[in-house]
Amino acid sequence: MTWRWRYEDAHGGEVTDRPLPREVFPSQADAESWLGENWRDLLASGVEQVALLEEDRVEYAGMSLRAE
Repeated sequence: MTWRWRYEDAHGGEVTDRPLPREVFPSQADAESWLGENWRDLLASGVEQVALLEEDRVEYAGMSLRAE
């Protein structure tokens, strides 16, 4: 099983029009740790929210990168 982040705009549409990291992780914990270290860079690149996927299954979606 592999885990990855889907990068989304504020409306939940996938952000595909810019170069963003396309990391693949062996576990959910690894993916979440990576996001904890990189969310500021993603936000600066125009990513507003993320979804975590295990293969093609969505574990959770709509997680905002903004502190609110």
